[in-house]
Amino acid sequence: MYRKLFFALVVIALCLLCAVSSLAQTTTLTPAERENALKNLQATHDAFLQSISGLSEKQWKFKPAPDRWSVAEVSEHITVTESAIFGMLQKQVMTSPAAPEKRAEVAGKDEKILQIVPDRSHKAQAPEFLQPTGRWANRADTTNAFEAARKTTMDYVRTTNDDLRDHFGPHPLLGPLDGYQWILLISAHSERHTKQIEEVKADPNFPKD
Repeated sequence: MYRKLFFALVVIALCLLCAVSSLAQTTTLTPAERENALKNLQATHDAFLQSISGLSEKQWKFKPAPDRWSVAEVSEHITVTESAIFGMLQKQVMTSPAAPEKRAEVAGKDEKILQIVPDRSHKAQAPEFLQPTGRWANRADTTNAFEAARKTTMDYVRTTNDDLRDHFGPHPLLGPLDGYQWILLISAHSERHTKQIEEVKADPNFPKD
């Protein structure tokens, strides 16, 4: 009897251990982290679409100066960068070997990304492959492409069990970032360039209609 009881307890303990192990493997973002990323993605989604809403063709294509981007060009850059960052996250960052020992290197960068990247007082040159080239014919096409890209990003954040905190990729200005921080970078980048759109619209020569 005692022997049967012993084996029963061993089986229960193993089952509990497997359940805990499975939970540890699949719960890689805390509810707060997931909520924070989704909140920022939604807020920057709404702000960007609001910034380009109702623009005429003249307003959409107006350039404050020959060396400055139009609203159309900034919008294209936001959209193409979203897909590029998300693609890099999946194909490079998350396929790199897990390196939990690097967590200390990126500690505190969540907040820095959301504060520093949108700051327009610090200028940066976009790499050539992210510069606007007229990929979409009009505002509606650009908006649809952005909506599709942002939906992909947000659906991933809602459902992923990927180990975002233990995989890393280098950023040319921010240094190493973990997978979660690359997600935050998407919304911070969108916020930065939505501010750029507002700068274009504030130009004294911006068309009235």
